[in-house]
Amino acid sequence: MIVGSLLAMGLLYFAETVGLIGDREAARSADYYQEVLELVQERYVEPDKVETEELTREALKGMLRSLDPYSDFMRAPDYDSLQEDIDSKFGGIGVQIEFRDGYVVVIAPMAGTPGEAAGILRGDRVLAVDGESMEGFSINQVVSRLRGDPGESVDISLDRAGQDEPVEVTVVREAIKVDSVTNVEMIEATIGFLRIAQFSEPTARELKAAVNDLQVQGMTSLVIDVRNNPGGLLSAAKEVLEPFFAEGELMVYTEGRNPDDRREYRSGNDYGLWEFPLVVLINNGSASASEILAGALKDTGKAWIVGETSYGKGSVQSVIGLRNGEGLRLTTGRYFTPSGVTVNEVGVTPDLEIIMTPEDDLNVALQRNRPDISDPAAFEERFGFAPIEDVQLLAAVAHLRGDEELVEE
Repeated sequence: MIVGSLLAMGLLYFAETVGLIGDREAARSADYYQEVLELVQERYVEPDKVETEELTREALKGMLRSLDPYSDFMRAPDYDSLQEDIDSKFGGIGVQIEFRDGYVVVIAPMAGTPGEAAGILRGDRVLAVDGESMEGFSINQVVSRLRGDPGESVDISLDRAGQDEPVEVTVVREAIKVDSVTNVEMIEATIGFLRIAQFSEPTARELKAAVNDLQVQGMTSLVIDVRNNPGGLLSAAKEVLEPFFAEGELMVYTEGRNPDDRREYRSGNDYGLWEFPLVVLINNGSASASEILAGALKDTGKAWIVGETSYGKGSVQSVIGLRNGEGLRLTTGRYFTPSGVTVNEVGVTPDLEIIMTPEDDLNVALQRNRPDISDPAAFEERFGFAPIEDVQLLAAVAHLRGDEELVEE
């Protein structure tokens, strides 16, 4: 009895000692951070810039960014914006933007939105929001300032080509719902087309509804466009893939830091198998969940891939909520196609490579996003360029028609 008690006490002491090793390392790091923080607060020339909470959050952001380009510490507004993106609903002004040459630039205003009504144009650069300069801000920070409650107004200062002074606009925000499946149409008698703009919670439902609608119209083959789709939820990609895979068939799997972290995603298809001829369009802007889709369909021979090698983001991020409404986006694994291929840093290689210039790629995307302006002259007057041919889509259609000579050309 006494021997057993002594043994138990020894094991407990050993366990506590091992635990303390890690605790001591963490404590030393915390002490070092505190030492530097106190030096900054005592000696930095501008005392109003050294508030403890602000510096700590900047330190956390720097720590996460040092890991990889996708991990991030998100303050409450950025975390809220991420949740809105997942739901595909938010209060905003309705413009598509990108980060280019150090500025947030308008790709195009969405049709029928407050941004279009206020006169925001393609190519406008966002200089300031509500009087606050956006210089040095990330695209997520700019997005969080443009968004807000429906009915609230926001003042935006824009740099516009040909204007000597900034263009000032006031926009009243509205509830904006972003459809993740867009441009659903028959492009030939039996060939359907649709674009997946992002992978969010409603994407799979929207895709099934779109395919049903196209099949009613006579669709027997389909083109899915995920060009410039940055990705989204892994769960959404899984749900989008399911109709193309028989029940129980492996679609994608992930691996983490530990051997037992492997997780397989198999089809739970109870919808009916989609076996029609399929082409997927990709480019260098196709990332993450877009590559899961294209990679899985190519790997299993269920689709023909046209375009350019995709971005190569084969990592999985977990979103972790923190106190105060903040959160982490942390890389916790890598994903693989059914045969064990990873696209991380290499991308998905198309079956048929057709390169488009970045400018042509942007112009084609804008044309497809504005079907409401069908007259070429009116389109050129509005956006500053004449409509151009989508050579990647033309090749996809030729393949589905069986015109292999046109595809090779």
